[in-house]
Amino acid sequence: MTMQRESLLRAISTEVSLVSLQQRHKGRQISLSHPRKEPRRVPRATTSQRCIRTNDIINVGRTARHHTFFEMLGNFSFGDYFKREAIKWAWELTTQEYGLTPERLWVSVFKDDDEAFSIWRDEVGVSVERIKRMGEEDNFWTSGVTGPCGPCSEIYYDFHPERGYLDTDLGDDSRFIEFYNLVFMQYNKKDDGSLEPLKQKNIDTGMGLERMAQILQKVPNNYETDLIFPIIEKASELAMVSYKETDDKTKTYLKVIGDHMRAVVYLLSDGVLPSNIGRGYVVRRLIRRVVRTGRLLGIKCGGEGNIQDAFLPVLADTVIDLSIPIDSDVKTRRHRIIEELKREEQRFVQTLERGEKLLDQFLADAVSSACSNGSDPCLSGESAFLLYDTYGFPIEITAEVAEERGVSIDMERFDIEMEKQKRQSQAAHNVVKLSIGSESDLSTGIPETKFLGYDDIFSSSTVKGLLMEGKPVMLVSEGNEVDILLDKTPFYAESGGQIGDHGFLYAAGDKENGQKTIVEIKDVQKSPGNLFMHKGTVKEGALQVGTEVDAAVDANLRQRAKVHHTATHLLQSALKSVIGGETSQAGSLVAFDRLRFDFTFHRPLSDTEIMEIEGLVNGWIGDATQLQTKVMPLGDAKNAGAIAMFGEKYGEKVRVVEVPGVSMELCGGTHVSNTSEIRGFKIISEQGIASGVRRIEAVAGEAFIDYIAARDNYMKHLCSMLKVKAEDVTERVESLLEELRTVRNEASATREKLAICRASILTSKAFTIGTSSVRVIVENMDDTDADSLRTAAEYLVGTLQDPAAVVLGSSPCEGKVSLVAAFSPGVVGLGIQAGKFIGGIAKFCGGGGGGKPNFAQAGGRKPENLMGALEKAREQLIASISEKTS
Repeated sequence: MTMQRESLLRAISTEVSLVSLQQRHKGRQISLSHPRKEPRRVPRATTSQRCIRTNDIINVGRTARHHTFFEMLGNFSFGDYFKREAIKWAWELTTQEYGLTPERLWVSVFKDDDEAFSIWRDEVGVSVERIKRMGEEDNFWTSGVTGPCGPCSEIYYDFHPERGYLDTDLGDDSRFIEFYNLVFMQYNKKDDGSLEPLKQKNIDTGMGLERMAQILQKVPNNYETDLIFPIIEKASELAMVSYKETDDKTKTYLKVIGDHMRAVVYLLSDGVLPSNIGRGYVVRRLIRRVVRTGRLLGIKCGGEGNIQDAFLPVLADTVIDLSIPIDSDVKTRRHRIIEELKREEQRFVQTLERGEKLLDQFLADAVSSACSNGSDPCLSGESAFLLYDTYGFPIEITAEVAEERGVSIDMERFDIEMEKQKRQSQAAHNVVKLSIGSESDLSTGIPETKFLGYDDIFSSSTVKGLLMEGKPVMLVSEGNEVDILLDKTPFYAESGGQIGDHGFLYAAGDKENGQKTIVEIKDVQKSPGNLFMHKGTVKEGALQVGTEVDAAVDANLRQRAKVHHTATHLLQSALKSVIGGETSQAGSLVAFDRLRFDFTFHRPLSDTEIMEIEGLVNGWIGDATQLQTKVMPLGDAKNAGAIAMFGEKYGEKVRVVEVPGVSMELCGGTHVSNTSEIRGFKIISEQGIASGVRRIEAVAGEAFIDYIAARDNYMKHLCSMLKVKAEDVTERVESLLEELRTVRNEASATREKLAICRASILTSKAFTIGTSSVRVIVENMDDTDADSLRTAAEYLVGTLQDPAAVVLGSSPCEGKVSLVAAFSPGVVGLGIQAGKFIGGIAKFCGGGGGGKPNFAQAGGRKPENLMGALEKAREQLIASISEKTS
């Protein structure tokens, strides 16, 4: 497929360079968190995009065309060519470049798009029988509730032309596959739902690489192309089955594995790590689906070359091998991919095993309940869903194990729980509204802000616009908060993790009143069109549009930001040196008082590693290296080895900040001129913030000195309190802690002796239930703590001898209840379990708890209900033991 893929890309990329677009054509995910208007960079574009889509994951493997990972080839026109050219070129590409037989191609158009219909029929020459008019749901694309939209036209390949034209349905997957979609963005949808023509009409086309591969390779589905089938063959080998000879159910499982493994490997390669939020959750979910599906096929290890019983790394190697001709970066990241898959699989297998134990318990309870009620055993839908949702236990496995035990499943209730979860998930999504010129726009006619802050922290500027509460105004008086647009500014606007500058704007008074104006700036943000929005408060006078102001950045705070930003670059280099070059940045904050750096790594850093990292950074600071800053084409910067932040957008020209011999990064932030300005660096914390992501917080420069001075004051105070020298503090604290441990142990032993003493008095209160030989004690031990209560219960149940049941309660402090139940083997043998019993009693005290059949503890928050709860315990014990022994 490699040569075919390159041919596809060459054919579709004939005119312009690659650009990155997030918004895709009909039926694809839209990822627009901050809709905004930007000036057009190019009139035309072509793309080859890797796409992840999980909203219809249930269809993966079941149809010939659904995938979670696919590559989309696209043509785009931004006010350049339009409908006629897009249609003709699409036909030329498919019939001449790819050599598809014209008679096998069908076309759909929007039902009201007579123009597209005429072009296909009259100019391209497609017969009317092969052109289908379709409704808005199928052939009208929208970007959201409002915004750009327009009709679509799609090209379908006919696998069975012998079936003729009568009663054809383009949605028939057994006959047709849609492989090319042409979107004609010619309208703007307004809030009231009406459509207005766009002044600039656009084209967005998309062709699925996997679908075209299926057509060209003449295979029955996308999965059997050489993009995916080698992965399926490897999975078949591990499952010890033959794909071609196995049943449809097994084939579906193998297809799921083939699809998901492609998605997972490329996501991990691009730096997306498993977690429970955002993109990380998508990776985790896909990995777990592969593991679950593999277990359904009987795969539990990787066979030869197995890595500690994990099979995902073996499959990943196949995916990586397939990627080499088209993306060599994946191979260079192999170690990181394999290690992450191994960790995630082993972690999830443990969860699955817990689920298996819980399933055994649920099934046993279902059988027991059925025996008592004289009904057929049935596992509740809630229990089946709990296994599915919390433990990742597939309903197929649950059903298979249940069937072996003769237990049915309440699938109706399971489906209700599933639907409830889907509704909750959908409700969490935000509705995106896009608008095109439908409201007043402050930026109209205002050129982008010229940034002077790399070289100056003072400038003379002109006020170009003012906003109060989001609305344009001409004048702002004293005491009001305002957003200010300047023609040029020395203020840095928040971006790249660095917060915006603080400072002041000054304006001289006019001739009439002579009152000067002072505005305090507390933040600067970037708006669409590279406009810097200075957020401040008018402290004196009034500010109006057109006023000449002197802009002054707070020099001390700017220096603090510069120091922390350069220190962040040094920190990243030190991390790569100490823990490995595969670690990558996952986020950052450059503030005045500290820096924060998130990075990918699977474990906490050791104290030795932290010291080594600090040593490297401080060594580079001491080298007093002069920084070098250059602006160059993005491609040249990457070729030079500059580090780019994953997910960050860059223009054609980028700014490269280099600490020669140490660090080179694409960065638009402010930096020191020489590393010696940083003065010192100290890591103050290191912790995990998500699975596979760690966070370092550190201080440098003035913040470093403040931190060290504060720590020194703490140490002096500690030395004064302990009356020792600084070097003896550790030894003195250890000695005090040991003394404290000894005293606590003695106090605990004393409390236990007291509890046993008090418990011995309670033996006289034991009573025998009915004609049974079971001796029972249910008593309140006042303010006895939980540990001593446990000791007392253990003493009593041992003293009373088998069979015996002991239930004790206490209120060790205000608003707290402790409960304990201890049952001898004879009582447990009657079917009375301490864990279940005490949990129910604890509810009367506003709490809960549980434990083993012979011993359990619980707690509560309502001491006033303790006596009533113990009385209830007495009644229930008498009733249960009487029933079991009668």
